Amino acid sequence: MTESREFLFPAKMLSKAGAGERIACELRMRIISGAIESGAILSENKLATDFAVSRSPIREALKVLASEKIIRLERMGAVVVGLTEKEIQEIYDVRLLIETFVFERLVRMETDQLSRELSKILEMMKVAIKYRDADEFALQDVLFHETIIGSINHSYILMIWDNIKPVMECLILLSMRMRIEEEYEDFTRIIKNHEIYIEAIESKDRALMIESLHLNFDDVQVQEKVEDLWRSQQTLSKGAVQKND
Repeated sequence: MTESREFLFPAKMLSKAGAGERIACELRMRIISGAIESGAILSENKLATDFAVSRSPIREALKVLASEKIIRLERMGAVVVGLTEKEIQEIYDVRLLIETFVFERLVRMETDQLSRELSKILEMMKVAIKYRDADEFALQDVLFHETIIGSINHSYILMIWDNIKPVMECLILLSMRMRIEEEYEDFTRIIKNHEIYIEAIESKDRALMIESLHLNFDDVQVQEKVEDLWRSQQTLSKGAVQKND
């Protein structure tokens, strides 16, 4: 697939991806950003020409997007469905569920190595801000949270994360590009929030963990959800311990 300045998804995030995956990422980004509007028809032949590839990787990409319900496959071609505000909210709901679950597990784990890894990623985030590199910041931001999620070695949690990650990446990329241009000063707050994440993990302080969740999700979540989800995770955790005893 040839490179183009018109591509919205950063090439550096696709260094190990095959043609089908690269095309899926680019089309996903165009759809979520609104560059391709809901209701548009995607033609395999036209896409193959636009991306300078055969129809095989195009079909592969369209199947991926159809599985995410971003498009709908029909005889005439692929119909763009896009994402509603409700669906975006639901994606953040799932992410919040995952992170509350992971934080509750981390309370009972050794986290020194995790803290060191997160601190290194945070330094890369600071460098990206210094050079106003929104794409690099987004890449490191996703890696920061993925590192936390992966630290508990829970295969099904990782599977859920992998399912929402492609759309989440696009949402974060678009948000950071906007902020780097229009709300650059907001990155001070974002960095502080991530510092609190690390401090909460190091101290295993549940109150601080709840604060860190508030700071990272209140702009996209109803506040009460944080406490509700946290209490539910503690209840489940206690139940599991009693069952194992």
